[in-house]
Amino acid sequence: MSGTLYGVGLGPGDPELITLKAARLIENATTIAYPTLAGGDSFARAIAAGLIANGTREIRMDVPMSTERQPAQDAYDTGAAEIAAVLDAGEDVVCLCEGDPFFYGSFMYLFARLSSRFDTQIIPGVTSVTACAARAAMPLAARNERLTILPGPLPEAELRLRIDGAESVVIMKVGRHLPKIRAVIDDLGLTDQAMYVERATLPEEVVLPLSQAPEKAPYFSIILLTKGADPWL
Repeated sequence: MSGTLYGVGLGPGDPELITLKAARLIENATTIAYPTLAGGDSFARAIAAGLIANGTREIRMDVPMSTERQPAQDAYDTGAAEIAAVLDAGEDVVCLCEGDPFFYGSFMYLFARLSSRFDTQIIPGVTSVTACAARAAMPLAARNERLTILPGPLPEAELRLRIDGAESVVIMKVGRHLPKIRAVIDDLGLTDQAMYVERATLPEEVVLPLSQAPEKAPYFSIILLTKGADPWL
């Protein structure tokens, strides 16, 4: 019989936010897999490092950070083939994924390649959205309010349209797009209602009003925006 593939969400970075189920699977794993920045370290592995037993087989997927899709697709093709070989041998594979596997998670690319051939189970994790809201002490949605989640790389015109028509907004993948996003929010007159969070739950975490945010932002940064009166009062 083939092994089972586990897509395990690790949360936003604080190892104490790993779920009990995820921790159990990682501690008992004989093979783990995880993405890395090509030639660099793995954030996912760093979160789970304290749970990985000595002697565990590790499959690294070196994924280049590039706007071109093909290099990353090739990396996931290679990783999926290595994982499939282990699964075909009857061993389980625990794939580590920061955040939640199905919320902008890297595991989705392996799921697309392997789930039709192997038993695949998803272990959800704490998302960066909920972690940032908690760290900023900023409730995002109540009653019938709508929450809109937008990726920062969207074109300026589309960002403006979607933010203007939303009630509560989370903008992810801010990074190098911060000047554009900040300009849109400022032009809409919403800067005073926005918070900036980078590296949530990590020792180097930064939580500031958007008006005080730095000029440059890392990839792991988010902007939270709510409009109107506090709906939870």
